[in-house]
Amino acid sequence: MNGEDPCSTQLIDGDGEFHVDGVERFIKEIRLADCGLSYAVVSIMGPQSSGKSTLLNHLFKTNFREMDAFRGRSQTTKGIWIAKGIGIEPCTVVMDLEGTDGRERGEDDTTFEKQSALFALAISDIVLINMWCHDIGREQAANKPLLKTVFQVMMRLFSPRKTTLLFVIRDKTKTPMEYLEPVLREDIQKIWDSVSKPPAHKDTPLSEFFNVEVTALPSFEEKEEQFKEQVSQLRQRFFNSIAPGGLAGDRRGVIPASGFSFSAQQIWKVIRENKDLDLPAHKVMVATVRCEEIANEKLSQLTSDEKWLELDAAVQAGPVPGFGKKLSSILDFYLSDYDSEAVFFDESVRNAKRKQLETRAVNYVHSAFQTLLGHLRSRALEKFKNDLDKSLKAEKKGFASSVRSCTEAAMLDFDTNVKDAVVKLADWDTKRVREKLKRDIDTYAGEVRSARLTELKRSYEERLKQALSEPVESILEAGTDNTWPSVRNLYRIETERVVSSFSNDLSGFELDDSTRDSMIASLREVSRDIVYKKAKEEASKVLIHMKERFATVFSHDKDSMPRVWTGREDIRAITKEARTAALKLLAMLAAVRLEDKTDKIERILRSSLLDVGSSSMTRRIEGTADPLASSTWDEVSPEDVLIAPVQCKAYWRQFNTETEYAVTQAISAQEAHKRNNSKLPPLWAVIVMIALGFNEFMAIITFILRSPFYLFGIFVVFFLSYAVALQYNLAGYFHHGMLSGIMTLSTRFLPMVMNILQGVVNQGQQQYQNYPQHPQPNLPSLTTAQSFRQHNESRRHTGSSSVVVEPISSTSSVSSNSGIDDTSPTSRYQAGEEVTS
Repeated sequence: MNGEDPCSTQLIDGDGEFHVDGVERFIKEIRLADCGLSYAVVSIMGPQSSGKSTLLNHLFKTNFREMDAFRGRSQTTKGIWIAKGIGIEPCTVVMDLEGTDGRERGEDDTTFEKQSALFALAISDIVLINMWCHDIGREQAANKPLLKTVFQVMMRLFSPRKTTLLFVIRDKTKTPMEYLEPVLREDIQKIWDSVSKPPAHKDTPLSEFFNVEVTALPSFEEKEEQFKEQVSQLRQRFFNSIAPGGLAGDRRGVIPASGFSFSAQQIWKVIRENKDLDLPAHKVMVATVRCEEIANEKLSQLTSDEKWLELDAAVQAGPVPGFGKKLSSILDFYLSDYDSEAVFFDESVRNAKRKQLETRAVNYVHSAFQTLLGHLRSRALEKFKNDLDKSLKAEKKGFASSVRSCTEAAMLDFDTNVKDAVVKLADWDTKRVREKLKRDIDTYAGEVRSARLTELKRSYEERLKQALSEPVESILEAGTDNTWPSVRNLYRIETERVVSSFSNDLSGFELDDSTRDSMIASLREVSRDIVYKKAKEEASKVLIHMKERFATVFSHDKDSMPRVWTGREDIRAITKEARTAALKLLAMLAAVRLEDKTDKIERILRSSLLDVGSSSMTRRIEGTADPLASSTWDEVSPEDVLIAPVQCKAYWRQFNTETEYAVTQAISAQEAHKRNNSKLPPLWAVIVMIALGFNEFMAIITFILRSPFYLFGIFVVFFLSYAVALQYNLAGYFHHGMLSGIMTLSTRFLPMVMNILQGVVNQGQQQYQNYPQHPQPNLPSLTTAQSFRQHNESRRHTGSSSVVVEPISSTSSVSSNSGIDDTSPTSRYQAGEEVTS
């Protein structure tokens, strides 16, 4: 049905059951909930078959079921029916109650009669009391039990509102109203006085509870037109009935239209349970329920609101600018809706439920706010990281200063964004998130600081390593008397220089004194460890260094020239000197000496290892123990020991074993040199040669003397061979033995001959080219060998100790083809050098 359909709906059936579904449909169809407080409730009660439904149908254009006069008088309306008055403003709800004094319920069954009367008084603004004109003034009239019932049930309403009782006198006679109304009011007052009242209302006048109005209508059956005309006039009184001075009267306890169904249901429930009806409490109860329903409805609408869903989805993806304003707008919209719908309910209840709605709505959207805070915290943390990275790369500030400025900027950015995100209705605490952001920033700054301090320390350790490692190694390898003073000096200078620079760099971190001192001490320890490590490395190679030192001293003279064992050297003294140098190196590498302290390591080693005979004799005489039979050195800290005394003894034994061969080789070289340099064979060999070869020698002499030509040839061959031997240093090939010399000459004989012939040819050509215009007399020319011989003979006569060999003018190709090494003594002769005889 639409809003103007006059169809009625049963509110309560004859058995007292409340039809909730029917009422809900009725309220929804007539849109009663939209009326707020602008509605009125009119009910009618009276004897059965007194024309109540007929009156309502003509008065409000309703369609309540009417009695069929042709079927006789009987009960027409059962229970309570409800309909909307048509064409009346404000919206008027009309209730048609079951008639009293009906024979269907009997004389003693007045329970429903009283319950329906109390229900009508509780929810109605205007109660029409339908009564016959001829009952006025009669003691046993039908209307008196009805009025007594109304006044009795009225006492069960605590603080009832003032209801208008409109007495409608039906089938008015010719008696004027000015006579009928006083009599009726007098009867009403008598009935009111006769009703027992609570002590609180014992002297309360009737006017405190009711506005009594009286009107009269002619008979509908006899004077229908006149009846309709006067009903039409009465209808006008229901227009604007709730306005001040209107027919409705007092409306202090009116229930908002949206709570009408629930209110009516609860009132009927209390009445059916035969309990006293506390209307003020009922009003609060209805307001509580209805405001709760409205609040739930608005919260449900909020959860499905498109704007909210879009905002929530956007927050899940990242920060949303203007989040607070957008969310506040959405919440304000639904809270305003709540206010508009709950405005007519009890103020205290309405405000309490609104507060609950605010709390529930704020709690519902709080998760989105928390998500947003998470994004803002992450963004602020990321901003801090980026700003700190840029600041540190710029190197304009110290680390601590950069952290402070970047932290302030990040926290300010977070606070600004949070201020933009806060909802004005919510008192959300952001301190925990802010504190977590601060902790995250401090944690990250601590990690960066630790990383940078570690990197800084590592870089300075690398600088120390570069400054100390190779120089210390070089100094230790040199192994001079000033080795450890040089190492100490280098160690102190480089350590102080690096530590000073490190301390300046640490100042930017603003560390506490204990941490700063600890890091500096750690760096000094690293410097010390580098020296110790390098010293240990060199100590592990002490045997190699000793052998190298021995070889250097033993194989080279004081001018660092290689020794040639000619037989004049004192190998014993040289060996002792070389071993002494090796022992000094062993003593130097036996312990670390970074402190300015003296020790007896070298003296102990010298007395125990070099002076073996005297020291062992002394120990046997004095009965003392071997000083090297220990794992520590006197006056040396155990941590400074690199080579223990017992290890030194073992190293020295191995060193002597491995260098013994070099000494033996030197002695052998001396003896071989002596043998190679002796010009004559042994005397016994000479005597044997003379005894055995005398006859052959005399025969050769006799043969030569017989022919002078042979004698001259022998001299020529001798001098030529001597010149060749000098030029090519043939004696040098026999230094390593006769067999080795013969094999070497056999491979070079032919190149030598070719070289000599080529030299003779080139010499002749050169002389011819130099003197073409001055022909020389035919003098007998000397061979190259003869010229060399003459030159050398002249040198001998002048007492020169060396022989100068004229360089051979040969081409580079001949020189290369001769197979003679450019670095050989022969090549030096060709270069014009002098060779010591």
